[in-house]
Amino acid sequence: MNKLDRDYLELVKEILKAPKKENRTGISTYAIACWSIKHNMADGFPLLTTKKVPMKVLAAELEWFIKGISSKKRFQDRNCHIWDEWANPKKVAYGHDEETKKKMLEEDDLGRIYGVQWRDWMENIDQVKKVVETLKTNPFDRRMIVNAWNPSELDQMALPPCHYSWQVIVTINNQWNKVLNLTWNQRSVDTMLGLPFNIASYALLLMLLAKEVDMIPGILMGSLGDVHVYENHIQWANEQMNRESKELPKLELTNWKSIWDWQYTDFDLQGYDPHPTIKFEIAV
Repeated sequence: MNKLDRDYLELVKEILKAPKKENRTGISTYAIACWSIKHNMADGFPLLTTKKVPMKVLAAELEWFIKGISSKKRFQDRNCHIWDEWANPKKVAYGHDEETKKKMLEEDDLGRIYGVQWRDWMENIDQVKKVVETLKTNPFDRRMIVNAWNPSELDQMALPPCHYSWQVIVTINNQWNKVLNLTWNQRSVDTMLGLPFNIASYALLLMLLAKEVDMIPGILMGSLGDVHVYENHIQWANEQMNRESKELPKLELTNWKSIWDWQYTDFDLQGYDPHPTIKFEIAV
């Protein structure tokens, strides 16, 4: 079993031992606190093999994060439906009733979500651009951090960010090459549905940044806060835990110009032979 799938399924096993607790969605969770996922990019691209993870969907989401897009339709046009159920609460106040859910589905504006904060913090700071510039001019700086958790604008976000910050750190390997490492922080972790996307998305971001600044992708790590499995996911979680993992795939970036020009189809995924998709319902 590859290390990524093994570590992930070990996490699921630990969560399912935990007591059940309530949350805002109305669907109870089994939850633990304070876990980490760590992967060496030299071991392959971290896409789970015990279920299929749709690479183009997460790549489309990441492209729009990098470009600071807040239009739901722009995601949908690329067959990315991660944000369908959400809307800018200033346009449609969050609610569970059917009328509100319908209005949330129909509203295009997602508000000041992840990518907007990354590229336009407080409407004038481009955090990603600053990181790229620093990597090129002062690569050993220890302050290369991007935040999505903007307290003054939480009420303008379709969903307060679950993965709320990331940091890049440059090290040197034994051949004196610069290695780019990335660690992200996540307050709330939907382990079965969201976490596989989060891992692969930040791995892809790491590769894009490394390509832009001519470095080698190194360590990827996620520090996870409230790590949970929804009650209605347990049957399928048990099915996934009974599957044998396969070799991790390789991923190459294609048609490269720059991180700013990169599109969600500009990659070649090689050797990905996962078990079938498991469809977990999203808790809104």
